[in-house]
Amino acid sequence: MSSLAANPGATSPEYLLQHKGVRRVPSPRAIVLHCPNLLPPDLCAELVRLIDKDRRPSTIADANGDNYFRTSETCDLEASEPAVRDLEARLFKLNGIDPAHGEPVQGQRYDVGQEFKAHTDFFEPNGADFERFCSVAGNRTWTFMIYLNDVEAGGATRFKVLKKMFQPEIGKLVCWDNHREDGSLNPATLHHGMKVRKGVKYVITKWYRERAWE
Repeated sequence: MSSLAANPGATSPEYLLQHKGVRRVPSPRAIVLHCPNLLPPDLCAELVRLIDKDRRPSTIADANGDNYFRTSETCDLEASEPAVRDLEARLFKLNGIDPAHGEPVQGQRYDVGQEFKAHTDFFEPNGADFERFCSVAGNRTWTFMIYLNDVEAGGATRFKVLKKMFQPEIGKLVCWDNHREDGSLNPATLHHGMKVRKGVKYVITKWYRERAWE
């Protein structure tokens, strides 16, 4: 197996590309990879059920005055749920990241017209809440996002700088390094969860940190 990144809270494209079906977006601007059918439909369906059970309005770390910036619903999935344990095991097999560096799995639900406008997943060092969110575990390293269902229309994830869009498909993974190869934060990971036009979109997101989460 290829070696992991030096930080136990990160992985590498070389490691991820060993997994069947993983492909890298051919851009020098950011490290973004994707894989179809990472999760089986039955596991996706159970994760959807868990999201529907505990969803609440989504929020953002640094309020920007735009009440429509993120209009989805969110829930933190219980680590003790069998479906969540299954998911975590699959992610560890894929990325080899020390589970201690992972945030709790978050689920999101987007109804018609809901979106998450263009944003990055890392916390801005000059942001109002940087110290509160990053003083213990550090900043986010990698993002792993998986679509849990097909969407009738809309709901794509658009990486504007990379000129790349991913359409929601059940079980599809999209993941990226929130840093450049030199270790600096990468604004080219800017992405937009576009409005759902017809149907409902469900996704789960797993973020990893520079230091242990707990």
